[in-house]
Amino acid sequence: MSEKGFVPTILLCFFLGAFGIHRFYVGKVGTGILMLLTLGGLGIWTLIDFIIIVTGGFKDGNGLPIKASN
Repeated sequence: MSEKGFVPTILLCFFLGAFGIHRFYVGKVGTGILMLLTLGGLGIWTLIDFIIIVTGGFKDGNGLPIKASN
């Protein structure tokens, strides 16, 4: 499990997802810059990331899953 929090990741994606801030937070700087330049793929990439985060499939920059604690 990643040391990055589930709640901050999902909130950053929801409120600032078009700027890729959630990707910078989890250590995915390269794709964060791409999201910033494309405004989250015009919202589509942001929506996909949000769904992946909610379902527990999102990983941090080291490949560790970011999941809600049980």
